[in-house]
Amino acid sequence: MKIRGAVLDRLGAPPRYAESKPLTIMDLELAPPRDTELLVRIEAAGLCHSDLSVVNGSRVRPVPMLLGHEAAGIVEQVGAGVEDVTVGQRVVMTFLPRCAECSACDTDGLAPCIPGSAANGEGVLLSGGTRLTADGHPVLHHLGVSAFATHAVVDRRSVVPVDRDVPPVVASLLGCAVLTGGGAVLNAGQPRPGDTVAIVGMGGVGMAALLTALAHDDVEVVAVDQLPDKLARAKDLGAHAVITPEEAGDLKARIVIEAAGHPAALETAIGLTAPGGRTVTVGLPHPDARISLSPLGFVAEGRSLIGSYLGSAVPARDIPRFVSLWREGRLPIEALVSSTIGLDRINEGMDELADGRAVRQIIEFA
Repeated sequence: MKIRGAVLDRLGAPPRYAESKPLTIMDLELAPPRDTELLVRIEAAGLCHSDLSVVNGSRVRPVPMLLGHEAAGIVEQVGAGVEDVTVGQRVVMTFLPRCAECSACDTDGLAPCIPGSAANGEGVLLSGGTRLTADGHPVLHHLGVSAFATHAVVDRRSVVPVDRDVPPVVASLLGCAVLTGGGAVLNAGQPRPGDTVAIVGMGGVGMAALLTALAHDDVEVVAVDQLPDKLARAKDLGAHAVITPEEAGDLKARIVIEAAGHPAALETAIGLTAPGGRTVTVGLPHPDARISLSPLGFVAEGRSLIGSYLGSAVPARDIPRFVSLWREGRLPIEALVSSTIGLDRINEGMDELADGRAVRQIIEFA
């Protein structure tokens, strides 16, 4: 079938992206789903720093690639081997499929799925190969999703069904921002009553971590960022305190979530971590990035540094938890949306991300 999507054909294009236009909106051919796959009509897709990291070359991926990994949509066709998802269901797309058979999938979310990670690195679906072509030439998949398009074929293991009362915008954010930031709080941080939780980096993932921490009773939540606008938004969302790194002083928190993807932010997060506390890092810096720290404090003060990919989440388990919090009014996911744009403005959206102005921009499809 014919679809329309945003394809990246080169890495490292210079910003301003509205002018250099690294993403081209084009017509593509999408093959039908195979036995374990679904055809999904995309309703909403979020722009994430992980997309920008591919555009600017920080995360090297093969090209040409149809980008987008945070989305929700309606199932229009199911493969012969899919028995638990039906046409007409709304599904949340997640950017790391889990095979449920490898040793990593037996770690309760701690380690990324081995076959899923390999498929993502190659730009193919979990069951192998690509379903996209442009002018007869293969186009690769981004993290098993490729959501910056009108439709996508995805593996069943890349989606989690949700009820129709969950709006498309909310459902889309569950797949990355909420699962990553909120999962880091729930699964890796595990706050207890009386804890202070600090979040460093108030982008979409950091704001999702903030909202998830605020959903806990008797937890003090501190937002840390360099940008006044981000701190003001965090305050509006309910943060008990907002500070720049320079204003941290003697502040210490038992749980610190680093969501900026920058070495300086991780150093800040480690410095904010109290004795016996946990620094949880979810940001994805450039592969060459390095930090400077003293290992003595980790031993002498019993502190931990934890890497959390996809929020250490098992999507089929954790997305329903976040839906329940949203239904109860304790997790206002809609508040993460800073603007809504059309697919044709995606390069401008990348500029908004690069400049640090956006929390979550959402592409809505008719």
